[in-house]
Amino acid sequence: MENALNASVLRQKTTASNIANADTPGYKAQKTVFQHALDEEETKLSARRTSDYHVHFSEHSNGQAYVSESRGTTYNHNGNNVDIDKEMSSMAENQIYYHSLIERMNSQFNSIRTAIGKGR
Repeated sequence: MENALNASVLRQKTTASNIANADTPGYKAQKTVFQHALDEEETKLSARRTSDYHVHFSEHSNGQAYVSESRGTTYNHNGNNVDIDKEMSSMAENQIYYHSLIERMNSQFNSIRTAIGKGR
């Protein structure tokens, strides 16, 4: 639960940074990658690195979220690739996810409180 909350906070910071830099020339949007999603997909892949620019499959094996930069696209004439509509949607989705994690954590704490006789 802690890793999920930390990943959600990192995603919020990354999205906020993208939104803040939507008009910055040459800025490349960043994306928070949740490791558990990569781990699930990695088990389905048989891959090998053919370039030093490729991501190492075991590089982020600590179960944490990390930030990657999207360089393959350009939405604006100034080299910026931030899609503001996508970023706003991502932020709203992340806020819902974060609040659901908080609710789940509060529920677990209340269960523990009840189990030790200090519940409501």
